[in-house]
Amino acid sequence: MKPTTIIYWTRTGLGVVAALVTTLLGTLVDVSLFNGISIALFLYVVTYYVYKPLFLTKVEKPSKILSTGIGAYFLTWVVTWTLLYTLYYPVPS
Repeated sequence: MKPTTIIYWTRTGLGVVAALVTTLLGTLVDVSLFNGISIALFLYVVTYYVYKPLFLTKVEKPSKILSTGIGAYFLTWVVTWTLLYTLYYPVPS
């Protein structure tokens, strides 16, 4: 597999992990939308610093490490966080 493919799919999976972390923190303390975005952004930046030494020589431009999978990561995070939040805090009927 290409290095950009590996980065893309692992970041997509890590979007689910970030949503789980955000939801679990939301059960302990009140996590607002801004705090949730901050958690997701922090975890995304951590992935950049983990991937940079691993893939720097394997991609054509170093900026590809930062930008690959950003849309999939945040979309996966938003959808998963919304689903988990809805399951944890159901709407009263």
